[in-house]
Amino acid sequence: MEIRGPLELPAQREDIELRTADGLTLVGELALPEGADPVATLVTLHPLPTAGGFMDSHILRKAAARLPALANLAVLRFNTRGTTSPRGTSEGAFDGGAAEQFDVAAAMEFVHERELPRPWLLGWSFGTELALKYGRDHDIAGVILLSPPLHRATDAEVAAWAQFDRPVVILVPEFDDYLRPEEARERFASIPHATLIAVDGGKHLWVGESQTRRVLTEIVAAVHPAALPLPTEWPAPR
Repeated sequence: MEIRGPLELPAQREDIELRTADGLTLVGELALPEGADPVATLVTLHPLPTAGGFMDSHILRKAAARLPALANLAVLRFNTRGTTSPRGTSEGAFDGGAAEQFDVAAAMEFVHERELPRPWLLGWSFGTELALKYGRDHDIAGVILLSPPLHRATDAEVAAWAQFDRPVVILVPEFDDYLRPEEARERFASIPHATLIAVDGGKHLWVGESQTRRVLTEIVAAVHPAALPLPTEWPAPR
């Protein structure tokens, strides 16, 4: 069958809870490859919850549905404080990206406790702000930013990544609603080792199977390039 839309490929899926340093319980899911140890881990940070973002925002849901099977990756998704999805509601209230630093820390502590390998922060929109603001506080293999709006992360917080020896991969849609490639190149110029990928025809929400495949391919290219090209059929042809 063709791999597209909501198709969920085989994986070990576990409902999890994260506990923050300020006493909240956050709900989430961990998806692991079946029958093999993961080679790396995606710690996903979802778009703005006050605009409908949550752990099931489609790119993150499809990453969890496909990449354990296609690229041998672990995928951790969770709702930040006060956010609701079919998985449930995380305790607390949206704090505009401030107290959410404890949510990021709780996810990274879970990764450490489970001994999940090579964690990459994968942020989308609001999630990129959390990654930029707080990712340097943690032992990560790198960071991937999808549609960064740069509304909350300051120029100083962006520039600080120049001193952080980890890959910074930035996917900027041609027709983004908030930050388009030309301006993004200027705003991220303070990180000499950043890789900025302008996606022709892309929009902020990455709607459509072609955009989904492009984003998932760029994620795997950064994290586990040996898994490319990603199959488009399941079972994958040998």
